[in-house]
Amino acid sequence: MRNVKKVFLVITLCLIVTSGFSFGSEPENAGNFSFVQLCDPQLGFGGYEHDVNSFQIAVKKINELEPDFVVICGDMVNTFDEKSLSDFNDIKNDLKMPCYCCPGNHDVENTPTVESLKKYRDFFGKDYFAFEHKGYTFVMTDTNIIRVPVEGETQKQDSWIKETINAAHEKKSPVFVIGHHPMYTRTPDEPYGNNSLPVEKRKELLELFENSGVVAILTAHTHQSIINDYNGIQLVTGETTSRNLDGRPFGFRLWNISPDSIKHEFISLGMPTPASNRRGRR
Repeated sequence: MRNVKKVFLVITLCLIVTSGFSFGSEPENAGNFSFVQLCDPQLGFGGYEHDVNSFQIAVKKINELEPDFVVICGDMVNTFDEKSLSDFNDIKNDLKMPCYCCPGNHDVENTPTVESLKKYRDFFGKDYFAFEHKGYTFVMTDTNIIRVPVEGETQKQDSWIKETINAAHEKKSPVFVIGHHPMYTRTPDEPYGNNSLPVEKRKELLELFENSGVVAILTAHTHQSIINDYNGIQLVTGETTSRNLDGRPFGFRLWNISPDSIKHEFISLGMPTPASNRRGRR
């Protein structure tokens, strides 16, 4: 009986640390690769020097792992000012592989405007775009203008998302969607809140994603680890390098893609999590 319990414990730990998804057909030109999902470096939220140090440690560990690329799911800085942006860029530029960013609410403001979007674009470039890698399509989105519509911007992104995902589906290219805010945290029909997208837009996007070969949705913002499954689509909100409100260790997610599976695992920075790290607004 004792041996049975040990086996059960090992299996349980494996399920907690690593999540996987298998699909039936190999995408055209597919190959084995890995990438990193980094959430909320948010320099200044967990203590400025702490956040700079943890981001530096994350970059060092990522370079040691040698993934194909990195995606950052928004909130690069806590306050969008010259010093924090310069420090963020200096650290990010130490990465030895491509790094792709999408905006968080601290990057374009909780209520984004044409002016705040321009500031973001002037520094980071496009706030939504797509790229392809070894048969997969990665769709980087701006969830801020989904939550709070901006005239002349939101509709443009809506149309672009549909066109981009439908084009990938026609090419039989599995899709990763990356954004800042989760679709939902507990259930697909939960009320709209700070940690989700508006209900009607959420329903519309989930239907599109389910019917168009989306395999995973990667987000941040909550400063909590949240892993859901929506009809075979992985929804992963990862741990941060700044402040985790659920007491989780600092770190990031390493995704490993093979012709028959998609798996991710948590990589810890090996830093202590202070009690004060559990408090504060997102």
